[in-house]
Amino acid sequence: MLSLSGAPAAVQSPPVASPRVVWMDGKMVPWAKATVHVMSHTLHYGSGVFEGIRCYETPAGSAVFRLREHIARLQRSARCMLIDPPYTEAQITKGIAATIRANHFGSCYVRPLYYRGLGAFGVNPLANKVHLTIAVWEWGAYLGKGGLDKGIRLATSHWMKNAVNALPTKAKVTGSYANSVLAKAEAVLGGFEEALLLDARGFVAEGSGENVFYAKRGVLHAVDNAAALEGITRESVIALARELRIDVAQGPATVDQLYNADEVFLTGTAAEVTPVRMIDRRTIGSGKPGVLTQTLQRALARATRGGDPAHKDWCTPVASL
Repeated sequence: MLSLSGAPAAVQSPPVASPRVVWMDGKMVPWAKATVHVMSHTLHYGSGVFEGIRCYETPAGSAVFRLREHIARLQRSARCMLIDPPYTEAQITKGIAATIRANHFGSCYVRPLYYRGLGAFGVNPLANKVHLTIAVWEWGAYLGKGGLDKGIRLATSHWMKNAVNALPTKAKVTGSYANSVLAKAEAVLGGFEEALLLDARGFVAEGSGENVFYAKRGVLHAVDNAAALEGITRESVIALARELRIDVAQGPATVDQLYNADEVFLTGTAAEVTPVRMIDRRTIGSGKPGVLTQTLQRALARATRGGDPAHKDWCTPVASL
């Protein structure tokens, strides 16, 4: 029997302030009433797709980071799941801007979600109408208070990452995240902040919702794995590293390469650049965030908050939408 007695509290903080409304198929619905039918297809079979996007306060006002890239990936994810997107990228953009404004958040996390609703029962999804919701909320450090400054601890999961021929690995499919949910929950129950998942061959894939980087002898290695999501934050960090004249390599990695790295960090929209100080109870490097990690943390923070002139195009002001 599974026992959760004495389990540590979840590390993610709840929303700081309750959002006011959720955008649902073009209408603003009060947060408490933003509900779906219990027999919605996606609730039972995980047949939806979603995105995670951040909006930051910048000198030009609130701005959404790499909005176009995120919406384009949402549409690609939908097509992978045989969803003919019922909304255009322009319509989604307007919906996101309207939702941010309606909730009066200067900075927030943005979650657009396509889901299949009430209709035919059974696995076949094709007769069920596709809906779009857009929710926003305030979300601080995803991997726990102090994680960005001090680093977090990972536990290698005994659950392997979804195989490339099992589910679309380049799409953010709701059902795919059952894999991440199980790995994450077990890591937290074991006293760690995050899980590390391997692929079917035993190579490092990703965290439960983040891409993996490590540094060795001054070279930054972006772990490349076919089972991992093509992260937009990952791509941004690689671009910033090259501009800073940091040598970047991309390729597979084993867990023991991470154990013996000088630095390890995770990237993601929610996680941003989060240092890793321990994996499987093995201290990484000095046990503190390293020079490359801190350099890239600062570079990404500048870029996301409109302070990097070379990447002004990465920030879309809400006021302009």
